[in-house]
Amino acid sequence: MDRLTSMAVFTKAAELGSFAAVATAMDISPQMVAKHVAYLENRLGTSLLNRTTRRQSLTAVGSSYYERCKIILSETDSAEALVRDMRTEPKGVLRVSAPVTFGSSKLAPFVTRYLEQYPEVQVELVLTDRRVDPLKEGFEVMLRIGDVGDSNLVAAALKPYRIIACAAPAYLKTHGIPTTPAHLTEHECLAYMYGAPSTFSHWQFTRDRKTENIQIKGRLRSNDWPSLLGAAIQGKGITLGPEYLLSDAIKTGSLIQVLPDYEGQTRSMYILYPAGRSLTAKVRSFVNAVITEFGYESVDKS
Repeated sequence: MDRLTSMAVFTKAAELGSFAAVATAMDISPQMVAKHVAYLENRLGTSLLNRTTRRQSLTAVGSSYYERCKIILSETDSAEALVRDMRTEPKGVLRVSAPVTFGSSKLAPFVTRYLEQYPEVQVELVLTDRRVDPLKEGFEVMLRIGDVGDSNLVAAALKPYRIIACAAPAYLKTHGIPTTPAHLTEHECLAYMYGAPSTFSHWQFTRDRKTENIQIKGRLRSNDWPSLLGAAIQGKGITLGPEYLLSDAIKTGSLIQVLPDYEGQTRSMYILYPAGRSLTAKVRSFVNAVITEFGYESVDKS
């Protein structure tokens, strides 16, 4: 039998004074009331109630046990109420993992706006380009670029990265404007490092469904995008990056897009989160807000 249920039946018997009254109050049979009390007494090896034909009263042990049962049942009710509350009202600490460049440039400002809307939520935003383990590292929401791999989490697609190549007017004036991807082999290229060297030593371009992989060269490589952007604006070479990060510099004329007739490698981006009944209100609200801001559709709010 369930011990907490038996405790609840026992405390009700202590308060109402008869099994019949408990049966009516809890909508069970008097025989089931007796079984719950007997289960506890057998488990504890002592009598909890003095029984007469008309009424029950607590033994000395039963009286002490009753007081502790009330505390335990009250704490259990509080714990369950807390869980119900967390499933309906966003609150608590939410750990989020995201790629460094996207996280610092786009997600971090979004998180500050989200926190203004949900004052009872705290966000721990960890930016890393490595593949994290959500179970070992305690992440409830993750944003990933590229293949999500095997996962028991739900993966919702966000708007993909559109990759473009840019350089400063001064650099292009001195070194010339590349008109085909192959011309990049003659230029100083500023490469963003992530993963193995092969991922940043080759740039991919597509035109008319034909894809070209170009092995680039350059003396500056970095895993810090602002450093590469600053170097490109200073005229140190051609860089390849997400359009949303380069658009402001293009608008001001600090950078000029090169190879505009070619599509850079588009990279998929996803938000991953737990499935089904385990989805708390804080996770649901955050995921919905991210998808509204960066994606296509919201998650089920039920």
